[in-house]
Amino acid sequence: MTAPARTRTSDDLIRAEGPVLAHNYHPLPVVVARAEGTWVEDVEGRRYLDMLAGYSALNFGHRHPALIEAAHRQLDLLTLTSRAFHNDRLAEFAERLAELTGLDMVLPMNTGAEAVESGIKVARKWAYDVKGVPAGQATIVVAAENFHGRTTTIVSFSTDETAREGFGPFTPGFRIVPYNDLDALEAAVDETTAAVLIEPIQGEAGVIIPDSGYLAGVRELTRRKGCLFIADEIQSGLGRTGRTLAVEHEDVVPDVLLLGKALGGGIVPVSAVVARREVLGVLHPGEHGSTFGGNPLAAAVGTAVVELLETGEFQRRATELGVILRDGLTELVGRGVLGFRSRGLWAGVDVDPAIGTGREVSERLMREGVLVKDTHGSTIRLAPPLTITAEELRSALGALEKVLA
Repeated sequence: MTAPARTRTSDDLIRAEGPVLAHNYHPLPVVVARAEGTWVEDVEGRRYLDMLAGYSALNFGHRHPALIEAAHRQLDLLTLTSRAFHNDRLAEFAERLAELTGLDMVLPMNTGAEAVESGIKVARKWAYDVKGVPAGQATIVVAAENFHGRTTTIVSFSTDETAREGFGPFTPGFRIVPYNDLDALEAAVDETTAAVLIEPIQGEAGVIIPDSGYLAGVRELTRRKGCLFIADEIQSGLGRTGRTLAVEHEDVVPDVLLLGKALGGGIVPVSAVVARREVLGVLHPGEHGSTFGGNPLAAAVGTAVVELLETGEFQRRATELGVILRDGLTELVGRGVLGFRSRGLWAGVDVDPAIGTGREVSERLMREGVLVKDTHGSTIRLAPPLTITAEELRSALGALEKVLA
């Protein structure tokens, strides 16, 4: 008989996962049982500062009171109708999200990958119905080293062989160009191009920030060439970089915006395609859908997330605390850090491989009570909740300094 979870140790629970869970993740050996704000606690009661924030899904920290209240309130009323019927929470969510982003219409979905898949479908439909691309010939231009999700279509245009190997045959219709290269992008766009799909900052690749002017250049090129600019802000959006959207650093408004992660407040999966009316207007009943997309619980939590962002508080915090993060990492360059890239409360840190891999550094930080996640090679990512205090942030930087020494 299986023992109740509360009587099992972290080691017991980690061992128990092996035979019954697919091995598609390689987590750090910590078993989180409780969390609040910027802190998590394991089964034995050890506390850790969360410097990953669920890859930005927890921008507002664990169990933010306003978001928990919104969820509790909605749980007592209505959780799901499917889109076979209207619900009383969806209109406000869509209205406020459209206003926050400066766009017109919202297509609610659940996961980030669903938002990307939906954005691809919308772009192709727009290409055929509006641009006049011959049926079956629409192309989408993407950037190398991208990360947009793990569905079969999305991995079809990934350059990460770990994500691709063994999952073919792949979906055609994509052209891959180097990131941050406007000349290559110009050469790839032609009369069949429905859209250019890029991350304003490449997260999984190591928080890769393009040169100043790149995003504005993408916007100008797509407008001139008559195709859509789709910005995947699933990780970079909703306050993470010090602006509501990362594209705002160059005063750019894309045609289509993909959102997720933080939109669900760390409570439920919520994603959305937000776009100009003439783009999302190509969808008609029966052409696309999702049983859970736009459910009342998700809409209630999503509306509460938008309310938090409407104040500007979290964008300001990311900007101000981002200075502490940048300055602290600058002091570590040459002392175990080879270099880093940061914007707001988001950084990719390249550790000297002589000190260890990203995984090894992450494990050492875990033992110091700080949780981060490695990416390629010896790079680690730092993306704490936007609710973190200056003292907590300096403490995490101090722990990094210690493990690098």
